Amino acid sequence: MSGLNKISIQVGEFEFESEGSQIEVDEKFARFKEEGFWNIISERLEEAKDIAIDVSNSTSQQNSISERGMKFRTLVENCSLEGKPEQVLGALHFLRDVEGLDDCPPRVINALFEQANIEPPGNLSLYINRLIEKEFLSIPKKHGEKNRFAELTEAGRKHLENKAKK
Repeated sequence: MSGLNKISIQVGEFEFESEGSQIEVDEKFARFKEEGFWNIISERLEEAKDIAIDVSNSTSQQNSISERGMKFRTLVENCSLEGKPEQVLGALHFLRDVEGLDDCPPRVINALFEQANIEPPGNLSLYINRLIEKEFLSIPKKHGEKNRFAELTEAGRKHLENKAKK
């Protein structure tokens, strides 16, 4: 067994290398730590670890969202649709105008929210009725009062356009 020990550490522009007896290496490393370089290296490693974890979590979350869900989530985020009524308006726009659906029952709307990893609205009738009162939605007379056939009005479209411009 030779009495030669070696330690080499490189993190970014910081580098530490020592070779010699165990005592020599330990002393040089202790001076390196006293000069504060070890703390900087430790912080850099911690930052790199945190960034890697964030990227991994983000990628994992994006992979768990379907393409359809990502498109709807992007609409919600780009238009800053923060409240549930606005998100329901955005969902109806997405389902009717983007996907071309005529019939949007609650299960379809809730599924869209779930696919986007956004908390579903729950009582859709409440939100749809509020949007009808604001004249953002209307239901064609031929469908009676069935909320599943709600359509965006011109005012509803303008509201979403204005939200997208902010």
